[in-house]
Amino acid sequence: MDKKTMLDYVSEATTMMHENIENGKELTAKLVGEYLSGGYKNIWIVASGSSHNGAACARLFIQKCLRCQVKLITPFQFVHAEHDVPDCDMVIAISQSGYSKNTMEALRVMRSLGRKAIALTGDLESDIREDADLLIDFGVGLETVGYVTKGVNALALFLMIFSLEVAWKKHILTEQEYESIQKELKKVPAVHKQVREAFPTFFEKNIAVLTAMQNAYVCACGANIGTAMEGALKIGETVQVPGIWYELEEYIHGPNLQLTPNYTVFFIDGGCASDRVNEIFYYTRIVTDRAILVTNRKEYVREGVFCVPFELREDLTPLCFLPFFQMLSFEVTQRLHRWEKHPLQLLMKEKVAAKSANYDKSPLRIDMPG
Repeated sequence: MDKKTMLDYVSEATTMMHENIENGKELTAKLVGEYLSGGYKNIWIVASGSSHNGAACARLFIQKCLRCQVKLITPFQFVHAEHDVPDCDMVIAISQSGYSKNTMEALRVMRSLGRKAIALTGDLESDIREDADLLIDFGVGLETVGYVTKGVNALALFLMIFSLEVAWKKHILTEQEYESIQKELKKVPAVHKQVREAFPTFFEKNIAVLTAMQNAYVCACGANIGTAMEGALKIGETVQVPGIWYELEEYIHGPNLQLTPNYTVFFIDGGCASDRVNEIFYYTRIVTDRAILVTNRKEYVREGVFCVPFELREDLTPLCFLPFFQMLSFEVTQRLHRWEKHPLQLLMKEKVAAKSANYDKSPLRIDMPG
């Protein structure tokens, strides 16, 4: 039986999102109930890696729905530096695998502070269950490749639906507003599929540029800051070149001074400051023809532009643009045969493991390449 790949799970994400939107009330019921019964206001999300990035994709949507502040923090920083959490704030730890040592340590700190240890995971049977008072499956289903793709979409979507349901129950949103957002959400799977289907043609047309990556900047603003974070991480994990994300204007406040024709720079436009995104993309191409714009606005189509035209509220567009970077990372790594890691990196991983020993039993290890 052939191994599954990242591409299989990018494809599965379309159906998963459709099903999770349809079953959103049931999927998020436990976390919604906890938020309401706990009298919470603001939200702290404690997560690493792709879980951190998935939460970043949902952060602005949550804030708009709940009219609250969402603090996104890494587990190590939470444990060692920032855990003075007000009583009215909800703290949620997230680990898709359920084996992230730093996330489990953060849960233990929550308990030591007298807080309920709330966790979201993709594996209810994983090690994290020992450290969580409330453990909730966020609806990813099975994913057997550790370079997670479907899980990022599932997590961002779960957090969005959770905030929408809470906002409805607390009468923060009117019935008309709630139904309008639901209608927008239901468009997402079809757009996700369109992006997936458009990518192979764009990749083959630009294969020389994309497979020449020696580094990658990923720049965005608004909700797609989360997409940029995940894009940079995926490129670094798989292609094994430096991947760095920047907020759009921060990119031209110093990082752009490094640019040479050998730099690859991605820009993401989901509707936040679109004209400025396009302007900076256009003039970056003075230095490097490896500048790529990912957009839904057909008026920006020119050389180096990946465009799938669609109309959607900006804070939902990360769910649609994530597959561009997921598929890119897979295809470049596959074509360049870069799944194997340096032997010294493997030794380092043994000495300072990010996951608990039982991670080797995780479904995420079944089809890992390399």
